[in-house]
Amino acid sequence: METITDIYELSPMQQGMLFHSLYNPTSGMYCEQRSCLLSGKLSVSAFKQAWQAVIDRHTILRTAFHWEELDKPLQVVYQTVELPWIEDDWRGLTQSEQQEKLAAFLAAEQQQGFDLNHAPLIRCGLMRVEEDAYYFVWNYHHLLLDGWCNGILLKEVFAFYEAFRQGQNLFLKPSRPYRDYIAWLQQQDREQAAAFWRNTLKGLISPTVLGIGNNSFSEAREEQHYQLSASLTASLQNIIQKHRLTLNTLFQGAWALLLSRYSGESDIIFGATVSGRPPSLTDVESMVGLFINTLPVRVEVKPDAVLLPWLQGLQAQQIEKEQYSYSSLIEIQGWSNVPRGTPLFESLVIFENYPISLDKALQGWSDQLTISEGYGVEKTNYPVTLSVLPGSPLAFRISYDKHRFSYSSIERLIKHFETVLTSISQDIEQQSWQVSLLTSSEQEELLIEGKRRSLLPPLVRGVGSREICIHQLFE
Repeated sequence: METITDIYELSPMQQGMLFHSLYNPTSGMYCEQRSCLLSGKLSVSAFKQAWQAVIDRHTILRTAFHWEELDKPLQVVYQTVELPWIEDDWRGLTQSEQQEKLAAFLAAEQQQGFDLNHAPLIRCGLMRVEEDAYYFVWNYHHLLLDGWCNGILLKEVFAFYEAFRQGQNLFLKPSRPYRDYIAWLQQQDREQAAAFWRNTLKGLISPTVLGIGNNSFSEAREEQHYQLSASLTASLQNIIQKHRLTLNTLFQGAWALLLSRYSGESDIIFGATVSGRPPSLTDVESMVGLFINTLPVRVEVKPDAVLLPWLQGLQAQQIEKEQYSYSSLIEIQGWSNVPRGTPLFESLVIFENYPISLDKALQGWSDQLTISEGYGVEKTNYPVTLSVLPGSPLAFRISYDKHRFSYSSIERLIKHFETVLTSISQDIEQQSWQVSLLTSSEQEELLIEGKRRSLLPPLVRGVGSREICIHQLFE
């Protein structure tokens, strides 16, 4: 006990992640991975020391999780932990051999996962590939951090590195501990939240399914990335500025329209992540920990609804929901009429809008180093996850269960999603049901096929030797 500085409960999101991690410990679920190529004169000792300094600075990075023989799982903060650090020299290998070895290392790190009972749930690897070039790999469990924290931590690592490289010490303002957020959570009104979510989900009895793919479930994931054109990006940016909408609202609305068409339903539900950082908690924007939460978004897609007021209503709904964003998804499911054992939703929308992006954190880090070939891996337990990447141009990626959905079906879905966004950008005053789903190539295909069939001889067009009307074909 003399090595422990604090013990407290988990946040709702941590509880959910802990359950899925224990349910399938070899899946790599919620094991995050970031890698890049560092080129230039790197002081390895200063770099390693900088990472250790950041771990010493933040309590959540010295945290382990315990659940056996306990009524509730607990997180335990240790006074000191040593960062697992792997170093290797691959300079004797060819470039293709280095790439093969890197791919094998990344896969092995994912498969290894973490022993959640032992801190830290972080590992770093540094592989030298040339005299002045290194592959750097950072692995951590999502129980500790959300995407908001990546920029904060990397900025601190680089600040410590520059100080240590020059033989100096760096003193930063103390970071507010994650325990303060847990204490804030425990002060919130659970009954008020229950009333809100019961009313929001009233009458909902099943999740919205895409209507493509099979009913299998696996941990095998695949990703497809897509970038919108500069012109479409500009059109969407113009719409949100003109009508005071957020990009998040626009993409959630487009996803709801897509789900409605694919499923044939008008009552749509999907999940969305929220930052979970309450403005009432001082310095919350600079705290390190897992704050995000996943909440249901229920949308009614009416055929006669005009897009603009419909999107404005969706945005108002998001604002109202924020005051109850501390609610556990497990509790929310219990407050709904969706049967236990059936997920509340099958698709998730993530809007990656962080105050310190990775690109900004990397800018101007060191005049002696350049960073390239950045790559990240993350896994969720939902069949389909749409991640929106704000920027110029706008981009998104779709992660999916590759045993449930084929590559071509997701590729087609992405094209349809772009078509929905294009249709919105061209006329936001149109009715929601008039939003086009067909791509130009699909429209052309239908027109050509229709014309080809109209030119067929009667014997082929009819049944036997006679002409036949379309209602008779149905009969």
